[in-house]
Amino acid sequence: MNAEPSDATGSAGAGAGGLSDAGRFEQGMAVRRAVLSDAHVDRANAQMTPFTADFQDFITRTAWGDIWSRPGLDRRSRSVAVLTALIALGHDAELAMHVRAARANGLTVDEIKEVILQAGLYCGVPAANSAFGVAQRVLEELGDL
Repeated sequence: MNAEPSDATGSAGAGAGGLSDAGRFEQGMAVRRAVLSDAHVDRANAQMTPFTADFQDFITRTAWGDIWSRPGLDRRSRSVAVLTALIALGHDAELAMHVRAARANGLTVDEIKEVILQAGLYCGVPAANSAFGVAQRVLEELGDL
């Protein structure tokens, strides 16, 4: 499942920052592992099938190799933005993963609480209520609460 990524024509194309698709994949995998942990990425790779391989390649190159690798925001700031978006959209499974990532990126428990409170103001009380439940479970698992 770890084939070298390519563009629609089958050849390695130049992506963001002049990197080839293979370069974006390698850069993305390094950032993905740094943010989400080797254990998480290894589990995702172990669950990959021929059906999901193209999607895993896409998110590694695009989300991690292009966006998370950009110099415009540090990883802490990106985590704040991601937590807020996931709360707003009610994506609790992804929220749990990114609460862990936010801790790895240096956000404190109090900062995560403040992000959820802020999101509650703009995204609604039910979204914040759900997010607090998810975050509390994850932070307890991490031994932070």
